Amino acid sequence: MPKLKDKRREKISVATEIDRLEDRKARCQDNLERAEFKSRKEKLSERERQELEDEMALMNERVQKLDKELEMLRGENRKNMLLSVALLVISVLFYYAFFYNEEDS
Repeated sequence: MPKLKDKRREKISVATEIDRLEDRKARCQDNLERAEFKSRKEKLSERERQELEDEMALMNERVQKLDKELEMLRGENRKNMLLSVALLVISVLFYYAFFYNEEDS
């Protein structure tokens, strides 16, 4: 199953994947804020409070994992952008060297 998921992700652009992960991170942070609000405002039994704290710890771990994945994808996106710029510069240099100089002759 993980290989199928990885193959599907290969077809998705890095920018789309970044957007998707940012949305997931925002939802996790919203859930975390709601849980924190609930822990402050409501009277909870010790067991309910412990369950809520466990849930908050899981959400914090998810947010941290998403942050790491986003950092990796942004680095990959930066590399792709630099490669595109380098190819553009090389194309301009070839154009200038071969076509522009022929017009001057």
